[in-house]
Amino acid sequence: MDEKLSKVDPKLLDLLVCPLSKGRLSFNRETNELISERARLAYPIRDGIPIMLVSEARKIED
Repeated sequence: MDEKLSKVDPKLLDLLVCPLSKGRLSFNRETNELISERARLAYPIRDGIPIMLVSEARKIED
C-alpha cells in the first residue's frame, strides 16, 4: 500500500464523526479505514479521502 494513502491527518480525525451515530472515529492503519465502534461501521479511505457515506461503509462483524 502506498505510504501516503495510509495516513490520516490527526487534526482531520478530530473533526470527523460517524454520520450515523455522530460518535468518534478511530483510524485502522491495516485496513486504511475509519472505524465507528458505536455504529459498527468501517468507512473506507480512497486516494487519501475518507468516504463518509453509510452506503459505502463496511459493516463490522463480531
